[in-house]
Parts: sequence; structure tokens; C-alpha cells
Amino acid sequence: MDANYLAFDLGAESGRAMAARLRSGVLDLREIGRFPNEPVRDGASLRWDLPRLWREMQRGLEQAAGTGRLASIGVDTWGCDYGLLDSDGALLGNPYHYRDARTDGVMEAVFARVPRARLYDITGIQFLPFNTIYQLVAATQRTPGELAAAASFGTIPDILNYWLTGVLRAELTNATTTQMVDARRRTWAVELLRELDLPVRVLPPMVEPGAIIGPLTAPAGRTLAGTPVVAPACHDTGSAVAAVPASRTRAFLSSGTWSLLGIEVPQPVITAQALAANVTNEGGVFGTTRLLKNISGLWLLQSCRRGWARDGREYGYPELMAAASDEEHAFLSLFDPDDPRFLHPSDMARAIADYCRGTGQREPDTPGSYARAILESLAFKYRVVLDTLEELTGAGITEIQIIGGGSRNRLLNQFTADATGRTVVAGPVEATALGNIAMQMVATGAVGSIADARGIIERSFPVDRIEPAAADRWGAHYRRFKDYVELTCV
Repeated sequence: MDANYLAFDLGAESGRAMAARLRSGVLDLREIGRFPNEPVRDGASLRWDLPRLWREMQRGLEQAAGTGRLASIGVDTWGCDYGLLDSDGALLGNPYHYRDARTDGVMEAVFARVPRARLYDITGIQFLPFNTIYQLVAATQRTPGELAAAASFGTIPDILNYWLTGVLRAELTNATTTQMVDARRRTWAVELLRELDLPVRVLPPMVEPGAIIGPLTAPAGRTLAGTPVVAPACHDTGSAVAAVPASRTRAFLSSGTWSLLGIEVPQPVITAQALAANVTNEGGVFGTTRLLKNISGLWLLQSCRRGWARDGREYGYPELMAAASDEEHAFLSLFDPDDPRFLHPSDMARAIADYCRGTGQREPDTPGSYARAILESLAFKYRVVLDTLEELTGAGITEIQIIGGGSRNRLLNQFTADATGRTVVAGPVEATALGNIAMQMVATGAVGSIADARGIIERSFPVDRIEPAAADRWGAHYRRFKDYVELTCV
């Protein structure tokens, strides 16, 4: 079946409109629009400019109108952040950014009311200070009037789908990132939320990925009005994982601002061991669960680059990777990427230097040495997480499929193979948009199953294979790295 699709893929740094065409069993993908997605300062708060993103999406709809009749449209975004709507459906202020400091200390206050173990037993979600549940508790303290005025709540893709169709629904994969969903029942954890005095009246009905939300309305896009709007896996990682073959022996690593490393399992893994490891059970497509760990990914390098740019020193990624490949920087400075001091520091390079000094290591002193330290530390953290996943599930993970923009980083790919001793499969780069389209193809009947859609993607987009080349050398430094992870205890 030949058909055209449109995927909106909004990440934490940029958004894209991606047009896809399925023809004779082969999928073509091309970018038809790109726009920045940067937080804005509102007094002391850090927020997203959601109305601007919506205008960019409307521009993308206009551009897509020239590609031919569309079978459907789908949206995926980052997780955790949300917006509030009044009784007329108007947005009550720009949504807070997940790195806003208002949630500092809130997670610990929640544990005083609902024990950590009980919260995990219900939701199965990794404890991160910016999870939506802590953002909402912060809102009850900081902006109670806004919360009281709200008639509806929606995560970012839910609100965008509402603006596209006039129908507000909570898509499951993104909803699970809120830590407000019962992982076993795949429904809102209403009793838990009531214990925290959170307004369950604002929660919209939940739908599984692959549901058709409704037709595109004329005010949203007149030329394409009537086109079905599908809820793919609206969480960007959920869409990325939907694009690649599922296997207990092949882990996925969605690599970008964040690194999300895990495996697809048939049901949640909620045990004392999983709680101790602080792994997350996010909703997946067709009843599956993504058992994974959120790792602070290339955000570390992005933040260093921004800090250097403020000081008048601009470094491109190719320049940094070339400098990082210099073996004189090897294994000099290691750190746990998930140490809390790296969540939203004012100066990332200084935070890394302070960590190294505090742990008796040599401080990085050049951009190349910082980049090397970041890439080595990420690769070692991947090994820690893979070992944990094997212990939790009994799976023997032999391969890691790296997807997303980070899959183009050849140096990090090789470091990952070397640090973990596992084969790396790199690509597809556009896994998130492809997974979004895969679910659209299933929802509109172009293919019979997600396995069929994954097969089309696998045939249409070749991948690279990278084998470990220096596993023994890396293994000699692994114990030292694990000592730093144990200091962080996350």
C-alpha cells in the first residue's frame, strides 16, 4: 500500500516536520521543516514557548500540503513536562521546563508522604526530580491559583494533539513518564495522586499508542483538514524504540541530549532489585514495557559548548571529537554522568572540574580533555546499566542498537563497544520519526503489525556495526568508574 505520512518530532533542542512516503514496501523520509526549541526565562522561571512551537507546526502543515494527500499525522515530543488548560481550552501560561529549579527538594518531601518503595511499586518509574508528579506538587506550593483555575491537564504532545483535533486525550507512553500511571493497569494512579492532594479532575482519558485521536480541524490546517491524527508513541523514546526490532539480546540506546538505555519486555519489572537500581518501566507499544535507565547524555557536552561560547570560544562537534580522540586524554578524568550536580549547573565545565578535584582526579584542562572525559564516562555508565538489566531480567545482552542523533558519533559508538564488550549497531539516525510513522502505518492499515513496520524500516535504512577493539584496556578502568557511580547512588 502506497501512502504519505507526516511526523512532527519535537526534541529538547529542536523540532522537525518529517514527510515519509511508503512505496512498494520501501519507506522514504525527508525533512520539510526544522525549528529551534529553546527554553525562555520568565522572571526566575525556565519555561517552554509552546505557542511558538504550535505556530511552527502549523507552518509545517502548510509545507506538508505540497507533498500530496496524507494518510495521517503524528506527534512525538520529550516527556515529563505539561500544560494546564482553562475551561475554554486556553493555555494557562507557558509550561515549565523540566530543568526549572522549582522541583529542587520536592521529591524528598513527597517521600515523606508516600514512601519511595510504595511509589515505585505503583508506577515502576525511575526517580528523577523533574518527573511530572513532583512538578505538580511544586505547583501546589508555588502557583496554587493556576492549578485551581485549570480545567484540564495535558503533557506536551497531548496539548499539541488537542490543538490539532480539538480532542484532549492522554497518550500512554508519554503519560508513564509523569510517574502518575499505574504500571500494571496502564491507567492513571488516581488514589496515589489523591494522597498527594493533586487534582485528578483535570486528567484526560488515556489512550494506547496507535489510537486515532481525531481528524485535523480546519483552524489547525485548512488544506489538510480531515486528515486523521494518530497518537503514535507520543514519547519520543517510545517512538524511537517502536522503529527497531525487539529482542532480549539486543538493547536499545536512544542517544541525544539524554541517553535512554534499555530493553523491550512483555510486562513491567517491579521488584526490590529494580527499585534499588532505580530503573524505569515506561509504557511501550502494543502492551509492552520499555525497561530502561535515563542517563544524562550528550547534554553534558552541549552544556560545556554553551559555556565556552559565552566566554567567546566556539567549538564545533567535529573539532571536539578530533581533539577527544587524542590518546593523551585517555582515562584521566571519569565521573558519573548522573551525579545531581550535573542536572542544571550554571557552568557545566566547572561542575565537571569540581567533581574531578573532589574525587582526587586530574581536572580536564582543554576542550578535548573535557569531551574525552564525557564520552568515556557515558560509555562506562552504559556498561553499568547493561549489567543491571541483565541481572534484573536474566537476558544475555550481546548487542546495543544506538538510535537517534547520537548514533552518528563514531567515537562514542566505538567507546561504547569497547567499554561494554558488546557489538554496537548504529542507526537509524531518524529512529524517532520512523517509529512515529511506523505506528501511523499500523493505525491506518498500511501494514498488519508493528513487526511488519519494523521490517520495512530495517530494509529501508541500513545500519553500521561496530565491534569492540580494546575491551581489555577499558576493563582495567571499569572498577574505578564503578566507585564513582557508588558515590552517586542513582
